[in-house]
Formats: sequence, C-alpha cells, structure tokens
Amino acid sequence: MTACTVLVMAKAPVAGFAKTRLIPALGAEGAAALAERLLAHAAAQALEADLGPVEICCAPDASHAAFRRLAHAGTVRLTDQGAGDLGERMARAFGRVFAGSSAGAYAGSSAGSSTTPSGRDKRVLMIGTDAPALDAAMLRRAADALADHDAVFVPAFDGGYALIGLRAAAPVLFQGMAWSHAQVMLHTRERLRAAGLRYAELPAVHDIDEPADLAHLPPGWSA
Repeated sequence: MTACTVLVMAKAPVAGFAKTRLIPALGAEGAAALAERLLAHAAAQALEADLGPVEICCAPDASHAAFRRLAHAGTVRLTDQGAGDLGERMARAFGRVFAGSSAGAYAGSSAGSSTTPSGRDKRVLMIGTDAPALDAAMLRRAADALADHDAVFVPAFDGGYALIGLRAAAPVLFQGMAWSHAQVMLHTRERLRAAGLRYAELPAVHDIDEPADLAHLPPGWSA
C-alpha cells in the first residue's frame, strides 16, 4: 500500500486548557490526565497502523513534556499547529505535508520525510485525540479508502468527524467553516459534493468531550 502520513492534532494536556468540558465531572487535573492518556493512545494507534510517518501537531506549541516524551521515543515528529481557527490550522497542516515541507518539525524523531510519498501518490490522514475507538485497524481502512476516493472520513456521533483523509490539499473543506457544532459533517458533505470530490465514510465513533461521553471510554480505562 502507498505510504500514508498520519497527523495527530493535539492540545497540550494542561489543566484548564485541555478537555475543559470534562472539568465538571473530573476536575481540571483529572481532565488533563485523561487528555494525556488520550494523546498517548492516539499516538500509539497511529504508530501501530504502520502506514508511514506520524506527526503530532501541537497546540499551543510542542514544549509540553507529554509531547517531548513522544518525540524522544524516536517514533514521531512534532510540529506547532500555529495561529488561526481550527480550519486554518488543519488546512495549514495538510498543505505543508502535501507541499513536502517539514518546516516547524522538531528534532528527536526518526519518522523522517524520506518515507513520505510525493506528488499525486500522497495520502494524508488527520485525527484528533478525542476518539479512543479510532484504532489502528480503522486507520488502515481509511488509508485503503484513499486508493479510489479523494477523501475519507470517520464521522463522530456528535455531528462532527474524528478522522479526515485526503489525497490532495482541499482548502474548501476548511475555509470559513463553523466548528464544534452538530452539523459539521453535514456541512462538510455539502462542500465535498459542491467541489466534485469523491469521498468515503467509515463507521461513526464517539468523541470524549462531555461528561456523558465518559461512558464510551474503552473497557479498563478509569476517568
């Protein structure tokens, strides 16, 4: 299979900054601890999928120890998400990979750009850290779907999506979008159809955003 870069969009697991909607249930420190576990899980699944380079796109920057531990393990690259709304940051990360740039990458990773495909053969998946059901097998399915689709998605039950994969930069999917509401996936489908992009959807998964979502943590996890 053609190599595929996996981008993981992640907030630093800082109390009062990460998973703030879970604070009423877990407290600020507990929400940050869960955010760190979700980050580690997402990175582990991206690596287990063994699709190609794995990059953690960090907010507000890559200085947090949780990010540094991943980089020092020699398996992932770290980059800063940079400024702008979510759509701008997502579009920037996709555009950089499709352009073949590693600008902003931090040293300490062996996930080098030499294994990244170029030109029209590129495939890029982007995930967050909020959906622990998004496992290595689903990542591989998403990468396979890009063999004959322009885009692939794993919708979230809250109306957004937990994964987007592209074969070429598609700024139209991100510019001027409203985020964090129940019709993100619906509006994204409308943009895909208007742009004439062929897309696939895999089964929906649960995001862990609100206290009620804690019921969907994997067995054995404690919140």
